[in-house]
Amino acid sequence: MTQQTPPGWYADPSGQPQQRYWDGQQWTSHTHPGAGNIPQQRTDSSKLEQIAELNVDGGHSPEKIQKQVGGVTSGAGGGTIFTEPVLVVNQKAKLVEVNTEYGVYSQQGNQIGTIVQVEQSALAKVVRFLGEYDQYMKHVLEIRDAHGQPMLKVTRPAKFLKSKVIVQRPDGTTVGEIVQQNVLGKKKFAIMANDQQIGEIRGEDWFSFELGLFDHTDSEVARITKTFEGFGKMLFTTADNYVLKLHRQLPDPLLSMVVASALTIDLAIHQDDR
Repeated sequence: MTQQTPPGWYADPSGQPQQRYWDGQQWTSHTHPGAGNIPQQRTDSSKLEQIAELNVDGGHSPEKIQKQVGGVTSGAGGGTIFTEPVLVVNQKAKLVEVNTEYGVYSQQGNQIGTIVQVEQSALAKVVRFLGEYDQYMKHVLEIRDAHGQPMLKVTRPAKFLKSKVIVQRPDGTTVGEIVQQNVLGKKKFAIMANDQQIGEIRGEDWFSFELGLFDHTDSEVARITKTFEGFGKMLFTTADNYVLKLHRQLPDPLLSMVVASALTIDLAIHQDDR
C-alpha cells in the first residue's frame, strides 16, 4: 500500500484469510473475517451481527489489565468474581453494539468470568443497529463464572429518564434492585434488598467516571473507576472498561449487589449517553 491508496478494507498483508483496514497512511489493528466487501444488506440479523462484531479488540493481556488497575494492588482473592478484591470489567470492542459482551478479569490479568446479553430477539438487534434506542429497550445480561456457569442475572427494563436494574440468582430469586435517584447533577443510585435500602452509589462528577459505593452506615466499601484506553478505541468502538475495587470483604446481599453494580453502571448510564 502507498499513501495514495484510499482508506478502506483490503486483503491482510500478513497473508491471513481476513481483511485489514488501511487508514490512508498505515495498516490499523481493525480486522474483518472473510474476503470481499463488507456486506451491504442490513435487514438480516445474522449479517448485522457479522458487521457489528468486526474485530477491533486488541486483547486483554495481563500487562494491560495491570495497567488499568495501576499495578497489583492487593493479594489474590480465590480467583472468583465473589472473592477477588479487584475486578476488571472490559466490554468487547465492536464497531456497532447489537449484542453486549464483557470479560471479567482479576487484577493479575486472569479471566474469571464473562457477562453476556441474553433473551434478545432478532428484531431488537436490528433496531439497535439502526439507531441509538438502547434506553427504550429491555436488556438482560447474565454474569457467568470462568466455566460458563451462571452466577447472577441482571435485568434493566426499558427506561425513561431514570434506570432501575433488577439483580437475580440463576434460580430466579431476586437479590435486590439498583434504583436511580436523580436525573440531573451527580448520579446517585439506591441499592435495595428486601424492600430496604442497604447501600448507595454516588457519582464523583457529572459524567460518573468515578463512583463510590457505600453501605447502610454511609461508609465507602468499594469504588468503580471507568478506565480510558485511547482516542482511537473511543472513536471507533462502543466499548467501556471499568475497575471495581473492594475495600473489604462484604456480606451478601451487599456483595452480590456491589459486584453487579460494576456492570450496572454502564447499562444504566454510559450506554444511553453515547
